[in-house]
Amino acid sequence: MKPGILFLIGGAALSLGTAGWLAWSGKATQEQITAHERSLMQAAMDRRSFVPERTSELPEPVQRYLAFVFPGGVPEDGGEIPAWIEFDQAGDFRRPQTESFAPTTARQVVATGAPDLVFAADTPVWGPIRAIAYDAFIDGEMEMEARVLSAVSVMHETSSPELDRISLRRWLLETPTNPYALLPGGLVEWEAIDENSARAVVEAHGHRASMVAGFDERGALISMHAEEDGDLTTPYHGSGEHVTRSDYRLVGEVRVPMAFEVSRMADGDIMPFWSGRITDVRFRRDDEAVRGRDRRNGPRVEHGRATDGEHRDIGKGRGDAPEAG
Repeated sequence: MKPGILFLIGGAALSLGTAGWLAWSGKATQEQITAHERSLMQAAMDRRSFVPERTSELPEPVQRYLAFVFPGGVPEDGGEIPAWIEFDQAGDFRRPQTESFAPTTARQVVATGAPDLVFAADTPVWGPIRAIAYDAFIDGEMEMEARVLSAVSVMHETSSPELDRISLRRWLLETPTNPYALLPGGLVEWEAIDENSARAVVEAHGHRASMVAGFDERGALISMHAEEDGDLTTPYHGSGEHVTRSDYRLVGEVRVPMAFEVSRMADGDIMPFWSGRITDVRFRRDDEAVRGRDRRNGPRVEHGRATDGEHRDIGKGRGDAPEAG
């Protein structure tokens, strides 16, 4: 056989082998992310609490917030509270210690009664080369990793006291997407500041995290910020120290902010790194997703009414027509 033909055959075999390896690596990465999500869901089932009579004890802007996000009234009992929320996001992301943004899609699963979350994102790195990054904070320990082509690890961080403390704040920063997590009797305690702000505090796994929440005159929670500067030298953004939220829309019985901008904050500067929109929201109250049901099936919310799917979901959808702010 001629050398040229042998070269072509060898090159084709190498290409097929590489493609197969990348496909296997991508599948393995997704299975790892799914395993983290299932761990969160299983643990979340028994961790919901709510004390409705404590609503009147909350700071005034927080009472205003609950009246705004629950226009039909806060839930009457804990059985109405979802165990976790799943949501998809799309926007622009800036990698740590860089200046340029790239279009990015992400999915998050965030528990209601435990400070657990799983975040997975897909973003371009260079040309057609993409990276998959995931963060999993479960039972007080964080693991985060970024892989190029789903195969080559370029960043891998595991639990440490500082990273776990920052990750607890990360859960707190995400709670406005799941207002059920901010009901009285849950993990978050509120401290009064003034008529348009209050301090949200969460303690778990030996750590304490807090952020100052800002509210507008309607009661919409429009911002949260840490009270200390972030460390901009780390290879990860962590929680970010500042977030703004807007475009509240009704999803089932609760208003959810669909637009967001998460930023680092240090030396008086606010530096955005993740800006975009929530494109789909799913509140989950039982273990159907854990037992293998397609997580994307469920009721489509139109004007606050579930129009199809199973009754076990509290709400799913992109929300009603836009509201101011």
